[in-house]
Amino acid sequence: MKLDLLAMAAHPDDVELSCGGTLLKMAEAGYATGIVDLTRGEMGTRGDVETRRREAGAAARWLRVRHRESLGLPDARLTADEASKMAVARVIRKLRPQCVILPYWEARHPDHYTAAQIGYEGCFLAGLKRLRLEGEPFRPFKILYATAYARVRPTFVVDITKQFERRRRAIASFGSQFLPGRKAPRTKVFLAIDHLTEEMELLARYYGQMIGVRYGEPFVVKELMQVEDVVALPVRSL
Repeated sequence: MKLDLLAMAAHPDDVELSCGGTLLKMAEAGYATGIVDLTRGEMGTRGDVETRRREAGAAARWLRVRHRESLGLPDARLTADEASKMAVARVIRKLRPQCVILPYWEARHPDHYTAAQIGYEGCFLAGLKRLRLEGEPFRPFKILYATAYARVRPTFVVDITKQFERRRRAIASFGSQFLPGRKAPRTKVFLAIDHLTEEMELLARYYGQMIGVRYGEPFVVKELMQVEDVVALPVRSL
């Protein structure tokens, strides 16, 4: 399988929260899209591996991705070691994505910023001809960083207004995380996930407002963006 767009993140539900609307929008435009979860989320306070696997499958259907898999790296213990980077290089050679979305390289959760490093270095290694790894050498053309969690000014924002409802349903597919119900174990420990869906909706509204639409998802790229038609640029200045 060859993908046009691949989103890679640390845990099941990270992609849905940070760039799910963009993945769906690209799928609706006819692009082949996919998700790679680096871990199975086994260290989460709620849910278990099998539950989260089923939830990830349901969310993938809402986002209309053609492929989803987990690399099974250790949750809450991600390190940019050779084995982890080679695992990413292997999946990059297999899926051959034109564009890859990674988490932003600064974050509260160590797994999130470590995932950015593993993802970037794995993408680079995948293109080395002399790398002792199965598959033909391949390197993605473009890497985007999803900045929904980060307090940085994005390079650009994608309008996901039409995709927002399906993105919301994809996030809600992770019921063990965001809709635990009465049977969920009670804890006095602060859980960021208890406020995450509301926070992400507010952020989508905020970034949408920045470009004059209802909902948006922000991204950063490290290189300059090329523009061919300055007259047709979107987003009003005055």
